[in-house]
Amino acid sequence: MLHFRFSTVLKELSQATLKRPLTGCRHRTWLPTRHFNFSAVSVDARAASTQLRVLHAAVHRPALRTAPCAAPFRLFCAKTEGAVELDEQLKKHGGISEEAGDKRRSAGVLPSLEDLLFYTVAEGQETIPAHKFLTALKATGLRSGDPRLKECMETLKETLRNTSDGVTLDRHLFKRCVQSNIVLLTQAFRKKFVIPDFQSFTSHIDELYESAKKLSGGQVADYIPQLAKFSPDLWAVSLCTVDGQRHTVGDTKLPFCLQSCVKPLKYAVAVHDHGTEYVHSFIGKEPSGLRFNKLFLNDEDQPHNPMVNAGAIVCTSLIKQSAGNAEKFDYVMNFLKKMAGNEYVGFSNATFQSERESGDRNFAIGYYLKEKKCFPEGTDMTSVLDLYFQLCSIEVTCESASVMAATLANGGICPITGERVLSPEAVRNTLSLMHSCGMYDFSGQFAFHVGLPAKSGVAGPCGAFQLPQLRQPEALCQEVRSSQRRRGAAAIPRTHGLREPPTRARSESSSLEKSVSH
Repeated sequence: MLHFRFSTVLKELSQATLKRPLTGCRHRTWLPTRHFNFSAVSVDARAASTQLRVLHAAVHRPALRTAPCAAPFRLFCAKTEGAVELDEQLKKHGGISEEAGDKRRSAGVLPSLEDLLFYTVAEGQETIPAHKFLTALKATGLRSGDPRLKECMETLKETLRNTSDGVTLDRHLFKRCVQSNIVLLTQAFRKKFVIPDFQSFTSHIDELYESAKKLSGGQVADYIPQLAKFSPDLWAVSLCTVDGQRHTVGDTKLPFCLQSCVKPLKYAVAVHDHGTEYVHSFIGKEPSGLRFNKLFLNDEDQPHNPMVNAGAIVCTSLIKQSAGNAEKFDYVMNFLKKMAGNEYVGFSNATFQSERESGDRNFAIGYYLKEKKCFPEGTDMTSVLDLYFQLCSIEVTCESASVMAATLANGGICPITGERVLSPEAVRNTLSLMHSCGMYDFSGQFAFHVGLPAKSGVAGPCGAFQLPQLRQPEALCQEVRSSQRRRGAAAIPRTHGLREPPTRARSESSSLEKSVSH
């Protein structure tokens, strides 16, 4: 039975964040404004900025855009399709030229963005220890290993090797290090990300993590022998926002198999390749209301949706139909690696072998689908099942899975690389079906009490995604084994701020621990 641990944490989190004003409010808000908001700028910088402030910035460099109230704001965290990189615009207009900045300062005008960033971090000092800058960067939610900051970090390392003490940076050295990524860094330190007060937010996440950690109900799935070997005490939460802010706590680097959580991902790949109409000529869109592995089709002799086993098997048959399994597997892996921002995505051969040897039910479903002519013409059903088991055995870590979640929440664009991986159509369909069908015969209860797209799986992961227009963080919280699913279910309602979850076990249907699998 799903005891809503993960659900409770997510609901409580939303209660905290939704107390903040919305974008359209006139009073003070936590969302982006058009004002500079360096909270620790030195006295000299404040005095200089008082003279010509934003007026001068508008004349000498492109203004940092903010979206209209009704539109989601992204502000230059990542490259988007068809957009011109702002760094190039700044270079073109002389925005990041140190020589031009010095000339403007000598004329008594507003300091450059690089200067303001230096004053913010230095807090009145003439030099900055490198570790102080990196600590301040981490407090915004950005990591030093963020692919968008690669050039900045490489320049920083090279610069420190050439300094006398190898630790401190003066203003000119600091500017040289940050100028290649000044737009993203300015945005971070001006608190223009989706979560401005990131430290306060992560403190709340850590409290919820510790609270859920005390819960220990449930049991490890043992019908796949390889999964029965894992500890039920593993528990992790990893978060990535649409702006690429990251936070992790717990056993976040331990690889685990996606199992059923790969179903929405391969469905997204199929829609990305073939479009909605073609995919749903083989698979339905409705919740089944039945167990995940039922041998049951809808009135049109199709699987009810791509989140149950029958639908996922048919969906597997739609991926690169003319290719062999090796090419198909590499193709899906490439998609998943792009979604994860090139973070860890692997494969567990032991789990694959174990699952194939114990997959009688899925073979029965496969033959039933073949009898009802549910596959595209010429499909080799046993080959499809082999690929199905392989895709279920793909490994991720909690951290890499959180970036995948953020890619879906960001409309198919990976937030830490800026690369479009999936079409908007594929993402829209995937999130919709996760919301209505992602928790199997418990989907209605989950949608009522939590209201977020989610997907459970027998290996433990439980994903919750928030659409970027709602300006809430998306999180993928994974319980590394089945007992942790109880923790996960309790976490969601507490952070999402909707209804309280049921306090008693569900008796009118089968328990979720028995129903959640591939």
